[in-house]
Amino acid sequence: MTELERLRALLDGGQVKLGINIRQMNSPGSPVFRTWENIWAPILILAASMAATRWLHVYAGMAILLAGAAWWLIKIHPRVKDGVFDRSAAFALSSEQVFDALWARGVLSLYARLPDGTERAAAKRDNWRAFVRDLPVGTVDP
Repeated sequence: MTELERLRALLDGGQVKLGINIRQMNSPGSPVFRTWENIWAPILILAASMAATRWLHVYAGMAILLAGAAWWLIKIHPRVKDGVFDRSAAFALSSEQVFDALWARGVLSLYARLPDGTERAAAKRDNWRAFVRDLPVGTVDP
């Protein structure tokens, strides 16, 4: 069993958590970046705000802008983050070369809580392969 297969088994069992830098993965040039997913809501909010300012009143435009920003932060942004996380995790776990490249860029991190209560984490400067090898499958608390 390769380290990546072992990592997949640990992740599927809930024994290890995968951390992903959403900001890096949700930027142009990233293989999981979706432009339209990031711009449709702000375009809609700004257009509605400008139309209300033009045809109603400046306070109506400000209210729509404020309500739209709250809507974006409460409803849309969490969905975008979840989508980026899911696509990034699938992409990272697709092959060892991809995982190594993302690990070297500091996009990924790993975390596990052991049965004795100790916590272990690995990030860019750590060796993810050693982290995965040192964790026994089936003995880590979820």
